[in-house]
Amino acid sequence: MDADLAPQPQATATALPARFYAAPAMAATDRSAIFDRSWQLVAHASQLRGIGDHVVANLAGLPVIAVRGGDGAVRVMHNVCRHRAGPIAQCDGLAAKALRCRYHGWTYTLEGQLRSAPEMKDAQGFDVADVRLPQLAVRIWQGLVFAAVDAANAPDFDAFVAGIDARLGPDRGLEHYGGHHRASYDIACNWKVYVDNYLEGYHVPFVHPGLNRLLDYRSYRTELARWHSLQWSPLIVSDESPDPALYGSGDALYYWLWPNSMLNILPGRLQTNTVVPLGVDRCRVIFDSYYADAGDAARRDADLAFSDEVQHEDIGICEDVQRGFASGSYVPGRLNPLRETGVHHFHELLRAAYRADGL
Repeated sequence: MDADLAPQPQATATALPARFYAAPAMAATDRSAIFDRSWQLVAHASQLRGIGDHVVANLAGLPVIAVRGGDGAVRVMHNVCRHRAGPIAQCDGLAAKALRCRYHGWTYTLEGQLRSAPEMKDAQGFDVADVRLPQLAVRIWQGLVFAAVDAANAPDFDAFVAGIDARLGPDRGLEHYGGHHRASYDIACNWKVYVDNYLEGYHVPFVHPGLNRLLDYRSYRTELARWHSLQWSPLIVSDESPDPALYGSGDALYYWLWPNSMLNILPGRLQTNTVVPLGVDRCRVIFDSYYADAGDAARRDADLAFSDEVQHEDIGICEDVQRGFASGSYVPGRLNPLRETGVHHFHELLRAAYRADGL
């Protein structure tokens, strides 16, 4: 076994070595060892209310499409035509009657069965009934649609979300949010750099002045579960808050779900983050925001502006860290046992996944 992948006790743990963030081979390793064997966030049910409503997503290199079929069920299928790999859909949409490949017009039902293929009558032995889009396993929880490529080797879904329902309670059920808004950012860093950064509040006083005025850093806590972690803090309501009326009082809840999904829950707002690897040193972070009162445009716009401010602060530091990993200078440093328990938890899950893949 690679000595860098041996389990490490929290009190003496170091971070992962730079090669796990910068070696070119890690992109393929991460897909096979991690992403194909995990539950990944695809959409919120509010985006799939009606028959034919659909959402496209990228699951670490696998294009997929989530569709509400004529039977009312939500399916997640490969967004790759069985003819010559064209896209079935290139963007989200509403009320589609069928799914037609953008390349040569092969048309599938909303359930993924090929219905017609133009000018294929002379192809011997070809039968549209034999062609279907491959499907992923799907679970809908708290209004969020998750899918797994290899569900047999993914975590048990009940264990994956265990304890979150009770913590949210009936008043913060995520299925009740709407008013979807998307923002995405392409970042010059490995996807794990972004997740590491998300999983600790240690950097907040140094990188996020506005967020630091909103959160009570002294009360900031991290709670660990088998497949997720929660960072939470009481909100500070004062004249120095970025906008005291924007969120009001209560708690900020930041859930991370293995390996690349985040739920940022503030009073009146749910924001999901999905970190999509685009290569060993690039990722795309997708922010989908939903609101309890979708009609409050002023509050939504203020929330989106504040989120964008924080995100640009994170982009700068994450890109700096990636350059540090690629420089040849970095030797794994000690993790802070108080402030970086979430990072240690993530790294232990990574080490276990890599060991299981024979790395």
